[in-house]
Amino acid sequence: MTQTSENVTWLTQEAYNKLKAELEHLTGPARAEISAKIAAAREEGDLRENGGYHAAKEEQGKQELRVRQLTQLLENAKVGEAPAADGAVAPGMVVTIAFDGDEDDTLTFLLASREYASSDIETYSPQSPLGTGVIGHKVGEDAEYELPNGKKALVKIIKAEPYEG
Repeated sequence: MTQTSENVTWLTQEAYNKLKAELEHLTGPARAEISAKIAAAREEGDLRENGGYHAAKEEQGKQELRVRQLTQLLENAKVGEAPAADGAVAPGMVVTIAFDGDEDDTLTFLLASREYASSDIETYSPQSPLGTGVIGHKVGEDAEYELPNGKKALVKIIKAEPYEG
């Protein structure tokens, strides 16, 4: 999954199906299950001192937040549109950079959102300092991004290819 603009999210069909299944579970069986937990805890009596009730309500709040996140994500999703293989860094690409132009000190990563993260390759968000620093740059160009300590780091774009995973 990758951000291609402020509100549009690119997803592979597999990622879309996985997130859609999670949403269907949360709005169906999981919602009924949490409602039953709340009802059972409510029957125990005094709600002010009922730990089970408060835990169930907190769980319900977290679940509903995830439902809202998934709903918004899926409403703004574009499925199956990989970025162009034109050498320009964009979300959905595997990018190799060299730190301070030193081609022996490189990092290869997938530029994508956390829902698209893979155990096969390190993933950086397009909104991360590194992500925002390299987006739009072409192979061979230098890019700059801000480190957590406020200093700037310079990287050279070595490779940028659409993710095939």
